[in-house]
Amino acid sequence: MSKKKHIVFFTGAGISQESGLSTFRGQSGLWDNHKIEEIASPEGFAKNPQLVLDFYNSRNAELQKVMPNEAHLLIAKLEEKYDVTVITQNIDDLHERAGSTKVVHLHGELMKCRSCKDENKFYPYDKAIKIGDLAEDGSQIRPFVVWFGEQVPKMDEAFAITESADLFVIVGSSMVVYPAASLLLSVPFESETVYIDPNPSVDHGINLLVIKEKASVGMQILIEEYLP
Repeated sequence: MSKKKHIVFFTGAGISQESGLSTFRGQSGLWDNHKIEEIASPEGFAKNPQLVLDFYNSRNAELQKVMPNEAHLLIAKLEEKYDVTVITQNIDDLHERAGSTKVVHLHGELMKCRSCKDENKFYPYDKAIKIGDLAEDGSQIRPFVVWFGEQVPKMDEAFAITESADLFVIVGSSMVVYPAASLLLSVPFESETVYIDPNPSVDHGINLLVIKEKASVGMQILIEEYLP
């Protein structure tokens, strides 16, 4: 039996925007309405935990009102024919809800919360977090999100996955956030890369195909025209 082709998807905010989720960057992005250091850093949380919790409680409530879109569903369906791994910058659970079984979240998961002392002690985030909600170790519970200034614990796993890709597909990512954007450098030289985005930050390169479309349309083109 021949080995299944390994397709690695690297997804960003653009794929979830089609489901109705607010993006953090870009025009009218969430960062335009908030100072990053106030709501996405350990220092901001220490200074004003209520502001930070209100922000992420709102994101959690927003997420629970939306559904996976066609792009999420098409990626999940490819598991019927290929070995598919999703590496995502997104903190939503739309890939999982669409049916993807191998998803690596680089920046955390909005549907989980964690201890302030131990990043490995996490719990379901199924209701608003309040000041005074404590983990088993007695520390305040916080969102299970990688904030600015914190290490990205799953980068080594993501690099290893990318190094085994037969096809690397970027969907809806600006490719400007590091270290996540450096994954592109780990794609094997002989493997192909596809970049699906209406406004890609990279438009040419060796073994690079750029599809200048939104996620759902770009995924349909990829499947219909480029995948056997």
